[in-house]
Amino acid sequence: MSCSHPDDAERRVARGRRTASGTPRGRCRGPIGTWPAVGLTVAVLVAANSALHRWSGPFGLVTAVVASVLLLGVLRRAGGTWADAGLGPGTLARGARWALAMMGLVGVVYLAGALLPATRTLFEDRRYDGMSASELAVRVLVLVPVGTVLVEEIAFRGVLYGLVRRARGAVRATTVSSLLFGLWHVLPSLHLATAKPALTAVSGDAVLGAAPVVAATVLFTAAAGVLFCELRRRSGSLLAPMGLHWAVNAFGYVAGFLLR
Repeated sequence: MSCSHPDDAERRVARGRRTASGTPRGRCRGPIGTWPAVGLTVAVLVAANSALHRWSGPFGLVTAVVASVLLLGVLRRAGGTWADAGLGPGTLARGARWALAMMGLVGVVYLAGALLPATRTLFEDRRYDGMSASELAVRVLVLVPVGTVLVEEIAFRGVLYGLVRRARGAVRATTVSSLLFGLWHVLPSLHLATAKPALTAVSGDAVLGAAPVVAATVLFTAAAGVLFCELRRRSGSLLAPMGLHWAVNAFGYVAGFLLR
């Protein structure tokens, strides 16, 4: 990819990589500006969200991969670097360590939640009825990492965060990325109230009962987006939020499957 300034964790490396004029290397402009690139990114995400809501299985996986490639292409056309996407080679090891730590923490929290009677019912989900162990493995090892984590992290903590951060800084980038991440979950949350008994007991089975669940989901995922962006900023790598994101989804499937 072209050039831009690196993330916080990479600045120590960038200090030693300056041009003869003393300015940091890597502040190039691509054929399209930052904000047109943001608009194009949102357009790709709207189309991808609609497609992923309708398609599952292989079609959903292909859609996720194609959308990820397109989004990275938008970043490149805007003059972005691998560092802007959180994929700078110098930060991958650090990001992997953060990812492993986050995965371990989520595992401990989920184990405690599954063992405590007061929180065990939160893992109940009608979508696990009739699910086999092989289907669970496909979800945890293929559908979650590719169909969910890959496209969402590249989109929100990679491309969107990188584009806006370059133009307006980390706070604005976190705000834009997290708000759009919350809205991304409107379609997936429409039937959540009827899938989880703990939510059905509160909202009921009526169509209108889904509204507060959708609103709560958007707010919760937007808040989670802030955490993911902070992990991206502190680690300088997309691997950190990827690890946490995968653990939250995958371990949730495992807990729900075992407690059905």
